[in-house]
Amino acid sequence: MSNASPFILVDGSSYLFRAFHGLPPLTNSKGQDTGAIYGVVNMLKSLIKQYQPTHMAVIFDAKGKTFRDDIYKEYKANRPPMPAELASQIAPLHDIIRAMGLPLIIEPGVEADDVIGTLAKRATEKGYNTLISTGDKDMAQLVDDHVTLINTMTNQIMDEETVKEKFGIPPELVIDFLALKGDKVDNIPGVPGVGDKSAQAMLNGIGGIDAIYNNLDKIADLSFRGSKTMAAKMQEYEEQARLSYRLATISVDLDIDYDIEKLTPASADNEALSTLFAEYEFKRWHAEVTGNATQPAPAATTNDMDTSEETVTPQDIDASGYTTIFSQDEFTAWLDKLSDATLFAFDTETTSLNYMEAEIVGVSFCVTPGEAAYVPVAHSYPDAPEQLDRDWVLAALKPLLESDKHLKVGQHIKYDKNVLANYGINLQGIAFDTMLESYVLNSTATRHDMDSLALAYLGHKTIHFEDIAGKGAKQLTFDQIDIETAGPYAAEDADITLRLHHVLWEKLQSEAELKTLLTDVEVPLASVLSRMEQLGVLIDSQRLRQQSQDLATRIAELEKAVHEEAGETFNLGSTKQLQHILFDKMGLPVIKKTPKGAPSTSEDVLQELALDYSLPDKIMEYRGLTKLKNTYTDKLPKMINHRTGRVHTSYHQAVTATGRLSSTDPNLQNIPIRNDAGRRVRQAFVPRDGFKIVAADYSQIELRIMAHLSKDKGLLDAFSHGEDIHKATASEVFGTPLNEVTAEQRRSAKAINFGLIYGMSAFGLSKQLNIPRNDAQKYMDLYFERYPGVLEYMDSTRELAKQHGYVETVFGRRLYLPDIKASNGARRKGAERAAINAPMQGTAADIIKMAMIKVDEWIRENAADDVFMMMQVHDELVFEIATSALDAHVPKIKTIMESAASLSVPLVVEAGIGDNWDEAH
Repeated sequence: MSNASPFILVDGSSYLFRAFHGLPPLTNSKGQDTGAIYGVVNMLKSLIKQYQPTHMAVIFDAKGKTFRDDIYKEYKANRPPMPAELASQIAPLHDIIRAMGLPLIIEPGVEADDVIGTLAKRATEKGYNTLISTGDKDMAQLVDDHVTLINTMTNQIMDEETVKEKFGIPPELVIDFLALKGDKVDNIPGVPGVGDKSAQAMLNGIGGIDAIYNNLDKIADLSFRGSKTMAAKMQEYEEQARLSYRLATISVDLDIDYDIEKLTPASADNEALSTLFAEYEFKRWHAEVTGNATQPAPAATTNDMDTSEETVTPQDIDASGYTTIFSQDEFTAWLDKLSDATLFAFDTETTSLNYMEAEIVGVSFCVTPGEAAYVPVAHSYPDAPEQLDRDWVLAALKPLLESDKHLKVGQHIKYDKNVLANYGINLQGIAFDTMLESYVLNSTATRHDMDSLALAYLGHKTIHFEDIAGKGAKQLTFDQIDIETAGPYAAEDADITLRLHHVLWEKLQSEAELKTLLTDVEVPLASVLSRMEQLGVLIDSQRLRQQSQDLATRIAELEKAVHEEAGETFNLGSTKQLQHILFDKMGLPVIKKTPKGAPSTSEDVLQELALDYSLPDKIMEYRGLTKLKNTYTDKLPKMINHRTGRVHTSYHQAVTATGRLSSTDPNLQNIPIRNDAGRRVRQAFVPRDGFKIVAADYSQIELRIMAHLSKDKGLLDAFSHGEDIHKATASEVFGTPLNEVTAEQRRSAKAINFGLIYGMSAFGLSKQLNIPRNDAQKYMDLYFERYPGVLEYMDSTRELAKQHGYVETVFGRRLYLPDIKASNGARRKGAERAAINAPMQGTAADIIKMAMIKVDEWIRENAADDVFMMMQVHDELVFEIATSALDAHVPKIKTIMESAASLSVPLVVEAGIGDNWDEAH
């Protein structure tokens, strides 16, 4: 064993759980769960490729109890039982690891940690270095001159210095640290009241547990909160502290029969691997072991990871062609390259993720893969080298950036467009956005940030921002990072963007509808959203402050009422205390349990309990008002931009699976509309002087899309004749003449109409209408008798989803459903509900996006300064329109929106006008 190649010990159990919880749930075509298998095997392959180990072992926990359970019966008692969908992956994973030729160790009666600790010690005694691959923080106690940890999922190395940084104490005191503060995950009790800071203070100030108990009188002199009373607490819980020490200690002297010299990887059994990879549908790995690695993979599969990472051939990214530009001559030469290029990648480096506050620190570009440049213009750390003047650089770039003839590609380029707008540059010629290319190709296969995309589609691990800037409170802003470090990072951004575009665009070439969605909808929409973001919305901050005061009064009243009804005071924000009050003290029925087996206090549980009990109803109101106050009435006034006097949200195109937009800071999509408090928040959204708010909303658009997709004659007729669809449904279901339908019947029909769109069961409908389940089932049966096309559509859609692994909107947008054949019934049912709803929700999203593009075109073509599109919320567009122009503009907006798409039934837009958003809605 050479020192250059460390003895590698893999904590298989740690990675098994992390892969299961950290990756999307994947299944093969038979419904067998495969996500954890994929994650662990991928990690092993990466580790082997990186270190080429001559000696190695993979260690898993054995079934059954260990010696720690004999010491302390409550050890790991908090852990829920292993989910069946994870347990089913263990045996196949072991089979694959053995077939890979890797030594696999499972020792009964002890944990994987103890086996790893013992083997690491033996390696050290023989003078070898050991690398432990794990995500378990407890392993830090094993770190020394010869033992290092690596978290393969993050590629983070932990040596003695890193342990000190992470825990605030050296590795030799990690056991003492865990013993003092305890560990909730493993149910190690520790000493009550001891946290990270007090544990660090005692250990660094006095020493380990033995030293502390020999010097209890010294604790009071330490500078941490509660030091004066800590000695008494330590004395009271000495037995518990010493028990915790034993539980936290990883054994390093087990009597196990393994010679580390013989723990060597053997030749892989490719025949066995071929069978296993075929069974679990890991296509690229199967191609590798069968010698067919050059064959193209199928276009679609229910195993989402296969559609991205599994088909990747890692690209060799050579950074030697990256350059950092300091002179005007170099910059001018690059400007000529950009002018001559048919397409170039462009990126900005800034001081903030907030596009309204961000200042440009540098720009980067790439014209051909591997040839990229970074231009620093505002790095301001001590001794920073002289850089080109920012104003000069931006002025030189402006004609090129504002030219729609010179085509650009970016990663989330809307952000760069917004930042440039602050410098008076209107970025034009946006041809592609790699974030949007990935999103349109498959919205659920991977996250759509650059780091994830580079790994998924290029097989390349990028330089992460945290790698050069650090983390947490001490994280540097980009202008504080030295240029020598910043240059390669920024140039890589541009290079990877161009490489990603080439890969993703090629994949989209064979998908005509997806390609059209990208070029005609998503990319143009990014510029529309950018203009809306820069415009922002006007907020009446005084009104919000008054609402905050009113909410605070009502919240205090509710808290008092809850305490009186409960017969004691408790923290309403504490799940544990609420569980005690509701289920232990008051004896309310347990509707649902958490994964750890505790009674659930989730919103749906409280809603059901509130039907029969008053306390859950008050708690729900308390939660809703508290969230409204914290999220909106308190926060919105603080978000007003000092330069514009308006609030600027960020719209996200690549977050939801269905194509819907989302927004953050503030989240405009989640302001409640069904209660008075939520509507009062909307009253604070006001127009500028001389203008009105206009809210234009698609009426019942998802039901209209259901009629179009299902081709049900009853629904088509009702919409075509302009009937009230809920009254029409009530008339059909209850056999009542249309003009005799009661308000109660209409309410029930509305619940059925919308419930079916979201896959509601008879049980769900019975809860919503507060009627017996049999009656709810009867209503649903009657509905399907009257509208047989709907049932046929739902059945055929579920079947198509199982066949293809995805469903489509009217315009060809795909939603992949990896759980559609999952062995877990709840996940499978969830995927089936999504299969029915996604085409409607996704089509509605496509339609409003197309409407936004057309409305924006109309506004810009007319150079109108009396109408502004300022918000998009679900199926609604919100405008500021000059009072004098309402008669001209409102009908035009309705016409554009109603003609955005052609369905079998008419699209109807309802527009309201008011002095605030609530009035207009």
